[in-house]
Amino acid sequence: MWTHAAWRDRQPVAAARLRSYAEWCNAVEGNTTFYATPQRSTVQAWAAQTTPEFRFVVKLPKPITHEYRLAGGEAELRAFLSAIEPLGPRTHALWVQLPGSFGPADLGALARFLRRLPTSYRAGVEVRHPAFFEDERTAQQLDSVLGRVGAEWIPFDTTILFDGPSSSSAEAEARSKKPRLPRRTRALTEFPIVRYHGRDAAERTIEGWRPWLDTVTQWLHEGRSPTVFIHTPDNAGSLDLARRFHDEVRARVPELEPLPEPLPTEPMTLF
Repeated sequence: MWTHAAWRDRQPVAAARLRSYAEWCNAVEGNTTFYATPQRSTVQAWAAQTTPEFRFVVKLPKPITHEYRLAGGEAELRAFLSAIEPLGPRTHALWVQLPGSFGPADLGALARFLRRLPTSYRAGVEVRHPAFFEDERTAQQLDSVLGRVGAEWIPFDTTILFDGPSSSSAEAEARSKKPRLPRRTRALTEFPIVRYHGRDAAERTIEGWRPWLDTVTQWLHEGRSPTVFIHTPDNAGSLDLARRFHDEVRARVPELEPLPEPLPTEPMTLF
């Protein structure tokens, strides 16, 4: 995400874009690891650009979750864990995003896979099969599988994205790719993770995150440490929206630490 084309004016030097991103937000989704396991040297560069407190939520590679469907891929998992090792404490969670076809009958594979993961890592599981959201008994079974190993259920809230007609081609494209599932707000661990998807218009995005303000505030009062990611159809304004969400939570929980203050972006000059 830190290389998003719309954000490059904030930092024109490609090798410094993660450092620039980390001046705006203190967590990032590691989505590129889904498509290819990075070189260890690349991950070392990521670590060098961030503080130990910065949070990476790194997605497991596609072969493990979508091709082997968690029933195999030992070599791929070893290679992935070796590659991300330089992040150290920055690896906030391993993000196990599962395909929409991964349903209740696959819970045994999920349980066995989670037991294989090193206990030094937290795991967060994102499911997209409707049964986990529509059938309470099935949801409880998933909760039980996750709870036995201290894993979190990562909700992807797209309710505002599907609320009313789409207003642009970007929204229509997002709807074609994102799951349409009920909002889920129950935390299982001390470190809940939320993925929220808004709309093109900032006011619609802000309208849709109102329920999360209540939930995140409650989590903080309970002593939890949540991580919230804000998306829009083109993500161009996501950095500013993420900071606004944090500010709105902090207005309710003043003891919450502020986000870092970005350095001013100034045009390059010869003199």
